[in-house]
Amino acid sequence: MDWLSERRPDWSRSDLLPVVVIDDAREFLLMLAWANREALDATERTGEAHFWSRSRDELWRKGATSGNTMAVSAIGVDCDADAIVYRVRPVGPACHTGSRSCFPDVASRFGLDALAGVIRSRRAAPPASSYTARLLAGGPRRAAEKVTEEAGELSAAALAGSDEEVVAEAGDLLYHALVLLEARGLGLADVEAELARRHATG
Repeated sequence: MDWLSERRPDWSRSDLLPVVVIDDAREFLLMLAWANREALDATERTGEAHFWSRSRDELWRKGATSGNTMAVSAIGVDCDADAIVYRVRPVGPACHTGSRSCFPDVASRFGLDALAGVIRSRRAAPPASSYTARLLAGGPRRAAEKVTEEAGELSAAALAGSDEEVVAEAGDLLYHALVLLEARGLGLADVEAELARRHATG
């Protein structure tokens, strides 16, 4: 975890400063919270986002109860040093409503990162109540079998199906590919890092 500059928060103005939380990989706003010195120290010490709850008047670690933690990759402050930014790698949705962002205009689009978060959250669900949990319980082999099956169905739809069928089968394939990654202990960020590496090398 790095600081984005040499500047540090100016605590002389207030013991509690706003924290803007940004998804480090996808560059969108996740949430706004508050931090004091204790919360910032805990964030630096653990590498996980900590805040100060104004309603409960206590320190809290994001995801302590939900499992939707945030690994902090960098910390910075604004030009006046009276607001903090955390750049994070979130595990699951940021908002308590289940949305990936606490801001509706950002959360309106359900993308692969949001789907990956839902899949990750299903790992703890009883297999009897969740198809995703059953797949994960079967390990990489079961997920791999489904990826092979769905890839064939997408190919068949592309050759003889309607546009709607192609889109539906592509959705099935992407979902099962994300389940396979989760079953292997990997995630969408790992794939994005590989794509970025390829892009950088031409």
